[in-house]
Amino acid sequence: MNNFDWSQLINPEFYITLSIGGVQIGLFIVLFIVFAETGLFAGFFLPGDSLLFLAGIYSRDLMLNVVDIPADFINVFVLSTLVAIMGVLGNMTGYWFGAKSGYYLFKKEDSFWFKKKYLLQSKDFFEKYGGKAIIYARFLPIFRTFAPIIAGIVSMDKKKFMFFNVLSSFLWSFILIFAGHYLYGIFLRQGIDLKHHIEYIIIIIVIISTFPVLVKLLKKRPSEKI
Repeated sequence: MNNFDWSQLINPEFYITLSIGGVQIGLFIVLFIVFAETGLFAGFFLPGDSLLFLAGIYSRDLMLNVVDIPADFINVFVLSTLVAIMGVLGNMTGYWFGAKSGYYLFKKEDSFWFKKKYLLQSKDFFEKYGGKAIIYARFLPIFRTFAPIIAGIVSMDKKKFMFFNVLSSFLWSFILIFAGHYLYGIFLRQGIDLKHHIEYIIIIIVIISTFPVLVKLLKKRPSEKI
């Protein structure tokens, strides 16, 4: 712990490779972060997309201390499924929280853990895209945290919500984890070890995932001036 650097807390690789007493607990950390980011409004700052991509790269290491699956494809498939399930449970928690106490959030003062502007932006996003917002939001930082809460606030039909919830969670986890795993293999065959370029990977993923949000904000500015 003497060598601990607080900056590691924003590095997804730190969570994935974390171990206690020689036992790697990265998988459980990844699953908890996925649940927190999609189910707890305080989890909007957590590294979702980059975490899943790196989970694909470290899939063998993550699963090894839980179950040893020799078949590479099945190993990645099981990891993606576990992450997807936690994403589904996270959204269900967010929906429940929104249905029970959502309106309280609109009156809540800003704090380090809560920013009302994100809630309002997610509400506009949800009203524009309806049920599809659950799918779109899954791939957008911040929005994926608040979208299920908004769905609960507006009393979205539970069956419809669960359909988009399950679909979006499995698409999100399988696309990012499989992409990370197989792109790692492709680059490795070219002599490039992506594990040595984690910082660049994180930056690229952050830029790609936040680009749609930035575009939306830039489009909104002219109307605000008028």
